[in-house]
Amino acid sequence: MLGQPVYFLTPDVVGMQLTGALREGVTATDLVLTITQMLRQAKVVGKFVEFFGPGAASLPVVDRATIGNMAPEYGATMGFFPIDAECTNYLRATGRPEEQVQIYEAYYRAQGLWGMPQKGEIDYSQVIELDLNAVVPSVAGPKRPQDRIELQSLKQEFTTAFSKPVAESGFGKPAADLRRAVHLSANGTFHSGGGSQAPVSVQGAAARDTNASTEREMANNRSMPDRVAAVAPRIEGDLRHGSVLIAAITSCTNTSNPSVMLAAGLLAKKAVERGLTVNPLVKTSLAPGSRVVTDYLDKTGLTPYLNQLGFQTVGYGCTTCIGNSGPLHPAIEDAVVKNDLVAASVLSGNRNFEARVHQSIKANFLMSPPLVVAFAIAGRIDIDLGHEPLGKGKDGQPVFLRDIWPTLQEVRDQLQAALKPNVFRRLYRDFAAQNPKWDKVPAAAGNVYAWDANSTYIQEPPFFAQLGLEAGRVGKIEGARALGIFGDSVTTDHISPAGSIKKTSPAGRFLQESGVRSEDFNSYGSRRGNDRVMTRGTFANVRIKNLMLGGAEGGDTLYFGGPGATGTAPEKMSIYDAAMRYQADGTPLIIIAGQEYGTGSSRDWAAKGTSLLGVRAVLAQSFERIHRSNLVGMGVLPLQFKEGMTAQTLRLDGTETYSVEGLGPALRPQQDLTLRITRRNGEVSSVPMRCRIDTPIEIEYYRHGGILPYVLRQIIAKN
Repeated sequence: MLGQPVYFLTPDVVGMQLTGALREGVTATDLVLTITQMLRQAKVVGKFVEFFGPGAASLPVVDRATIGNMAPEYGATMGFFPIDAECTNYLRATGRPEEQVQIYEAYYRAQGLWGMPQKGEIDYSQVIELDLNAVVPSVAGPKRPQDRIELQSLKQEFTTAFSKPVAESGFGKPAADLRRAVHLSANGTFHSGGGSQAPVSVQGAAARDTNASTEREMANNRSMPDRVAAVAPRIEGDLRHGSVLIAAITSCTNTSNPSVMLAAGLLAKKAVERGLTVNPLVKTSLAPGSRVVTDYLDKTGLTPYLNQLGFQTVGYGCTTCIGNSGPLHPAIEDAVVKNDLVAASVLSGNRNFEARVHQSIKANFLMSPPLVVAFAIAGRIDIDLGHEPLGKGKDGQPVFLRDIWPTLQEVRDQLQAALKPNVFRRLYRDFAAQNPKWDKVPAAAGNVYAWDANSTYIQEPPFFAQLGLEAGRVGKIEGARALGIFGDSVTTDHISPAGSIKKTSPAGRFLQESGVRSEDFNSYGSRRGNDRVMTRGTFANVRIKNLMLGGAEGGDTLYFGGPGATGTAPEKMSIYDAAMRYQADGTPLIIIAGQEYGTGSSRDWAAKGTSLLGVRAVLAQSFERIHRSNLVGMGVLPLQFKEGMTAQTLRLDGTETYSVEGLGPALRPQQDLTLRITRRNGEVSSVPMRCRIDTPIEIEYYRHGGILPYVLRQIIAKN
């Protein structure tokens, strides 16, 4: 990155031995959710995971890719399979020339890397075993991908979570409220969604004093669908806790796997033939992993059935899984918010962190594409699909999931009929010619970028502001305040959301003050080139819980005043506003958290935004590997509590001031430092902390204030 080698400690390599074979009715998604749960429990963060054994050998490459792609969710640096005959089979099936396939195999044989290891052939750091025959239909949720639930237990698990305390990953609702329903009967109403993609002319830009090319550059880079101005359809139905409101076949993890995509199409076909329909309150969508998926769904005749159930193709790429779900029907959104309903989404994605899918939907469940279709038909998540019908067929008889679930043989027959090498050759031979719009995307020319001070999409970042030619000194952090105290499993989505922007949030207010209408907000992801938006969005997730406020949801905190302020009541405000007040006071800031801080997407803005808020250190019980590295890369000090030590055992509530002692020019990787805690009553205590700057080069990055100043100073020194 930036011309720098990627440094990391030599990892442990965990071997996961797979034996047996998947049973009838079990999908690759069920397998990957089982593996994710097992590996999270085995704590493989920072480790490599190699899958081996006869069960691994039996899996096709598409299933292996589904498993490998979930590595961020189970926490490993990487999950991989050895190279064997299944790999060459895949290359041939996807249209690679035979000569290329033979060179590929010969190379790996010559390197001694060919073939699937068996038990005892490799000395792994640790071996975990899984019998594929033991895998059962599963989902994961409602807040984390590692929280697997057997399908037969989903109804009971949701019922339990409904009244379980929020601090225990529940929803904290009275059990008696579970069956309370809200009847919706709404006429069509005007609504809008997405972001404006209207072409920006040079003349129009000049009139508004903006730059056309820079505005369009970021809009095209991470666009949302065009803003829709239409009459919403009339809706009729009952809405309650557990209602499924979004059903999306989405995400790179599953939508390029033909076995589960064809299974979804076959289930849709059988459902339509039986006379089943999707609940009218459910927003459905299909985002295939590639145009090849569309091709084989068309060739097998399954597309019309998916369309009939509302699973029309909305596009290719990141949709609901990244938060681009778009708006709910306004009457539905209003009912959910006003009644504080615990509504659900079902998606074939790999991440279901809080507020990622939709800010108003609290329960989000990962599952296979065919199960997404099934739950869209059922319309509720609190259903036992083993014993309760999905609905009534056209003959008036109940239809159960088992009645329409496709067999393995049916899926294999469709695979053989649909997947041909010539399809891959045709669709990928000349990608640019088949997608002429890419050539029409405007791009500025020249060696120096023309920053536009009025652009709300892209701004010159402040990372080099006040940059000197010499690196700074490593010194202790004194008199810091806690900007937030958080619990376990704070994700990069909690830290830096990618989805929609609320009008009342600091980012929303900024955009409105900049002349942007709320319907044109687009998303945090589309505006990630503007630090003014992204810094205001840091810790702005509507579901993040700051323990300084008793665990209340939302990106707020307490501001205790500048240095020397005593006896005054703290002021509640947004985390961004408090950070700016502390910066004006000259007060350094820290974040305190629990286990698995920074899980999820390797989102660089989760570290960039933290740094720009003025946070000097993050104290956590454990860190996700990539986010820890990103924090160091932005000049933020990661500190880890000793075993058994937490914010709770130390009785930290945010009223304290903090100093980190032991920081200096002689700082070494992973050395112990001292956290000095001064409580409001004057009591002082000191506890050891482990410095999680792990390598010597990271010490250099930290000394320079991050990797960006380090690299720029290196370039200047050479020239």
